[in-house]
Amino acid sequence: MSVKDGAAHIKSLQDGREVYLNGKPIEDVTTHPAFKNAVASAARLYDFQADAKNHEIMTYESPTSKGTRVNRSWLKAESYEDLVSRRKAMSLWAEQHYGFMGRSPDHVASAITGQVIGMDVFETHGAKFARAYADYHQYARDNDLFLTYVIINPQANRSKAWGEQNGEDLTLKIVDEDTTGVTVRGAKMLGTSSIMANEVFVANLQPLRPGEENFAISFAVPMATRGMKVISRKSYEAAAVSEFDNPISYHFDENDALLYFDDVKVPWDRIFVYRDTDVCRAQFHDTPGHVYQNYQSQVRLVVKLKFMLGVARRITETIGTIGIPSVAEKLGWMASEVSAVEGLLYGMESSGVQRGRYFAPRPSLLYGAQIYTQDLYPKLVEQIRELAGGSLIMLPSSEEDFDNPDLAEVMEKTQISSRDGETALDRVKFLKLAWDILGSEFAGRHTQYEMFYAGARFVTCGHSFRTFGWQECDDLLGAALSSYGGSASRKTSAAAE
Repeated sequence: MSVKDGAAHIKSLQDGREVYLNGKPIEDVTTHPAFKNAVASAARLYDFQADAKNHEIMTYESPTSKGTRVNRSWLKAESYEDLVSRRKAMSLWAEQHYGFMGRSPDHVASAITGQVIGMDVFETHGAKFARAYADYHQYARDNDLFLTYVIINPQANRSKAWGEQNGEDLTLKIVDEDTTGVTVRGAKMLGTSSIMANEVFVANLQPLRPGEENFAISFAVPMATRGMKVISRKSYEAAAVSEFDNPISYHFDENDALLYFDDVKVPWDRIFVYRDTDVCRAQFHDTPGHVYQNYQSQVRLVVKLKFMLGVARRITETIGTIGIPSVAEKLGWMASEVSAVEGLLYGMESSGVQRGRYFAPRPSLLYGAQIYTQDLYPKLVEQIRELAGGSLIMLPSSEEDFDNPDLAEVMEKTQISSRDGETALDRVKFLKLAWDILGSEFAGRHTQYEMFYAGARFVTCGHSFRTFGWQECDDLLGAALSSYGGSASRKTSAAAE
């Protein structure tokens, strides 16, 4: 039985992709100190699913490649039970990175799986594009590819439409075509996890207008495609002092990047939407694609929020404040908020909706959860930092301070934990982890990410407005209004008599 493992994934990344950091090309992302630990963390996800004891819960047999098992994120759920099986697998993967890899391989796999569930959208666009997308989904699934996506245009002048932006080559657009394919030029973002993905899916989540057909394209290409440049942001992994001092950013900095397409040739069999501005929108919102991808995000986020709760409680135990009523109240509030998010997750599954033969989470509850967590995450970070007080800023500069006998003696006197049996080193180790997820530059990126990965608040609120069951509310209101009369209706009845 074939299952993709970590070694296979690492080997697949040694493909000559064009990645830049600090103005210099990176020869091999699997060995470079800015990326190697994150790559290894991604590889461990595949090792986890390849472990024989995890085969059944993490994978299923591909329907088109006999003897090949692939991750359950590729499964097109046909029932509530199927959806739950996907969630259990995604939760276990999220537990391997504590929810800090927002673009783990199950994210974009979920996105395109949800889109091909709505294959009728692509069939109305054109049979050859529908066939190309169905074939690509099968190829990506059967090879259990790690996909990233770039579906947002670079910010420039947001008061103008994409076709009116300054800079002719700012936003990716079609610049040429022939019998073999289409040539594109321009930038897309945010390319999260692109340095450790096999291929990139390119599309337009933001709306396009008639007249912007040159921007209206959706396709997928390998990360090593000629002419595609990956321009990395600062690496928090490279900036980590050590595993002890920055344990989360040391392992799980999935990276973000601007992708620039410098006259990249895309073959026709990799193009799924072509010069149709409305279908660019429809591939996300008229299919379950957008719901599937953000459902995966909520599964991951529940794991991350529980991890944050664990940090919050441990802080109060470490500094001896857990017995204070106001502290217990704050922890109880946090627990209730996270419980509400988890309840929304289970609710969107149990009240899911059919799309033909397939089953998807209820969109209104999904978008309700997104809006809720956009506000909740920064509040939790703020509240946990308030619980910690000065403990997070009285830490030694690095673990090397413990190598100095004189300083180590001071640490034993000053870094005292209220938890039984914990040493000064234990206290510092934990609080270093807490700072890494609450106050470091890496932590700041994660707060920004959780607030905006699904779009600005007005965008997510728009999704909630669009998908909510307003008719049920209106029916209740109508029933109430029709249950009683008024003075005007009595006068009208009397006049008629």
